[in-house]
Amino acid sequence: MKVVTFGEVMMRLSPPGHAKFSQAGELEIDFGGGEANVAIALAYMGLNACHVTRFPDNMIGKSVTQYLRQHWLDTSHIIYGDNRMGMYFLEKGAVHRSSKVVYERDGSAFSMIQPEMFNWEEILEGADWFHWTGITPAISRGVADTCLEAIKVAKKLGVTVSGDVHSRQSLWQYGKTRQEVLPAFVENTDVVIASTYDMHDVFAIGSVDADFKESAKALQEKFPGINVVADKDREMLSASHNRIQGKMWNGTRLVTSPSYDVTHIVDRVGTGDAFAAGLIYGLLHHEQDEVAIKYGAAACALKHTVEGDANMVLEEDVTNLVRGNYDGRIKR
Repeated sequence: MKVVTFGEVMMRLSPPGHAKFSQAGELEIDFGGGEANVAIALAYMGLNACHVTRFPDNMIGKSVTQYLRQHWLDTSHIIYGDNRMGMYFLEKGAVHRSSKVVYERDGSAFSMIQPEMFNWEEILEGADWFHWTGITPAISRGVADTCLEAIKVAKKLGVTVSGDVHSRQSLWQYGKTRQEVLPAFVENTDVVIASTYDMHDVFAIGSVDADFKESAKALQEKFPGINVVADKDREMLSASHNRIQGKMWNGTRLVTSPSYDVTHIVDRVGTGDAFAAGLIYGLLHHEQDEVAIKYGAAACALKHTVEGDANMVLEEDVTNLVRGNYDGRIKR
C-alpha cells in the first residue's frame, strides 16, 4: 500500500536531554514536520510511504533528503530551490515544567512553493492514501493552493484523503485565515482529525467543550463527503505523565480505544502525527473501526517513548500494545 504526504520538514534544534536553553553549550539536530512524521511512522509499520516537499538547494537540503531516505521514505518527488531551511527550537519540559517551542520558518524554501512546481497526477499514481495537516496551508498562499490541488487530484483518482485540521493561528500571515481556507480542504477529505475546539473555531460548530459525537455528526452533515471524524483525548497529569485515549465517529456510532497510561514521557513532539499514522494504518488494514482507533491511540502512546519527531516503531510493537501487551518486557 502506498501513502503520500505533503508538508514542510524543519531542522529541530534542542538542548541535550531536558536542559534549558540557558544551560546549553550545544544543541542536538533532528528533522521533522507533521506530514513527514506520519510518513516515517507508516514506513516503519511496513507501508510504502512517499513524502513530497521542497528543500533548499544546498548541502542542508540534501542532508535532510538523506535523513528521509534513511527512514525508508520515497523521496523521488522532492524538489529543490532557494537556500533557507525552516527551523524550530525545542526545550523539552519535565514533570511540572512545560516544553517550549520557537519557530523560524519565514522565507523557507518550502514557503516559496507554487502549484505549477508539482505534477500531482504523476505523484499520486498508484497511491492508496494522501494525508495533509492544517499547518501546511498556513505557511503561504502558494503552499495552500498546492496542497488543495493535491487533495482535489487525489479525490479525482479515487485516493482516500485524510487531514489533521489542527493548525496554529500565529502561522497565518499572508492575509487569509484558517476559517477561510480550510473548509475547501475538508470538503474533499474522507477522514478528518479534529477536536471540538477545531470544529468550533474553524467551522463554527458546537462549542469548545461540546460533546465530541455531536460536533462530529454536525461536521459530517456540513461536509457529507466525510466518512470518519477522529481525535484523541489527552489527560495531562504532568509534563512527564499523560493518559491517551482515541475516539472516532464513523457516521453511525462513536468508538473509543482503551486509555493508555504514559508514565515517563521521553519526547512528546510528534505524538499527534503518530496518532494519525496509527489511525491510517488501522483503517487500511482492519475493517473493524474499534481496532482501527486502537492503532491510532497505541501508536500515539508509543511515540511518547521515542526521541525525535517521528514514531520509529515497528508494526509488531504497535500491534502488541493494541492486543493488550503492556508489560514492556525484553524480547529475545
